[in-house]
Amino acid sequence: MTEPRKTAFNSFLKDFAENVGKFHKGADVLAGIRDEDVDVGTTPKTLVMRRDKVKLFRYEPTVKRTVETPVLIVYSLVGRYTIADLQPDRSLVRSLLAEGVDVWLIEWGKPGRAERCLTMDDYVDDYIDEAVHWICRETGHDKVTLLGICQGGVFATCYAALHPEKVKNLVLTITPIDFHADIDDPAPDHGLLNIWTRSLTPEDIDRMVDALGVVPGEFMSSIFSLMTPMKSLTKYNVELFDNAGDKDWLMNFLRMEKWLADRPDHPGAAGRQWLKELYQENRLVEGRFELSGRIVHLRAIDMPVLNIFALNDHIIPPACSKALGGKIGSTDYTEIPLPSGHVGVLVSSKSQGKLPKSIVEWLRPRDG
Repeated sequence: MTEPRKTAFNSFLKDFAENVGKFHKGADVLAGIRDEDVDVGTTPKTLVMRRDKVKLFRYEPTVKRTVETPVLIVYSLVGRYTIADLQPDRSLVRSLLAEGVDVWLIEWGKPGRAERCLTMDDYVDDYIDEAVHWICRETGHDKVTLLGICQGGVFATCYAALHPEKVKNLVLTITPIDFHADIDDPAPDHGLLNIWTRSLTPEDIDRMVDALGVVPGEFMSSIFSLMTPMKSLTKYNVELFDNAGDKDWLMNFLRMEKWLADRPDHPGAAGRQWLKELYQENRLVEGRFELSGRIVHLRAIDMPVLNIFALNDHIIPPACSKALGGKIGSTDYTEIPLPSGHVGVLVSSKSQGKLPKSIVEWLRPRDG
């Protein structure tokens, strides 16, 4: 064997031995992990109200309360609220509790064909309104702070516009307002979801909803995966292999995968509104979006508003969120851009201190 071939062969043997070692170490770590170790959404909470599949929870306090106005978290129908409580050291919920906030959560459950006729009108003017009523009755407050995340932020925005007398503060995180603002965004990876949704014909949407009754969760999962194709291709056979021996990394990975796999179906009628009237027709920012027979006028939002968005968000481009600033009636408006991606704003190690601290520091002077 020539010297160059011998050198290459020895390098191959070394790499092979290292990879075998990684494999065995990762297998040992994985063997010691139980199903319950990968649980998400574990922060203690109490079920306060249930209506249909929708539940209202109140989280148990962990320190003395420093923000008196109750905060209701409103998450998306497209995913599960557990991303806001992924694990103890990556939990928006736990961080807010640790700052003395009275945290409540509305959980949508897992809609199926039985919920195919539910509209956004039902979610905003029925379920959220009922939750706000319960919170006010239980706490003695006449208003709540709404903390809307992603699609839940759109629900919260609509509720604040239609029921401003019940909302003390509005906090939005990675929330789309102008669904066409990405058209002029120079970043090539921003707005891919918007572009794909606008490419659908209204008939395509109707056929899917008419046939299935829902927008399937598996369908949306595949769309999100296709938006980051290289990440989707390499995370199991490269990233996982290289890091499987690191238990902390592996636990983070498994919990995130558990959340990604838990993608509920989206109620059909609400899905039609979401895809056709908002993504395609952009009715909300143009003042043409109607719920329960009333136009959602953004100018009716007269309470303080905090708008947090992610600068590297490829799902909700920053411009789509920032559009809210010039549309509301309130003069107390604050924007906070965070250097992260769509999901990272909630769970990345870099964002853990920034997001909850930004929210609480903004809320405290507006809590009186």
